[in-house]
Amino acid sequence: MKSALWLVVGVGLGFLAAHQVNRTEQGRAFFREIDSRTREFTEAVVAGYRSRQAELGHPFDETEDAAQHADR
Repeated sequence: MKSALWLVVGVGLGFLAAHQVNRTEQGRAFFREIDSRTREFTEAVVAGYRSRQAELGHPFDETEDAAQHADR
């Protein structure tokens, strides 16, 4: 329970610090840069996932086909 309290206190202090930093033009530029890099990373991960998914195809297609042919 004590560690949960420290977690909440830490998150609260982090939000307060971020709010103070965001008040300046340099702080806003800093957060814009972080947001931009995060979006680029997320887009790269999604593109890689979709590429790999297309490469593998649907893994259950063959299993479903085999099951349908076995029933006949």
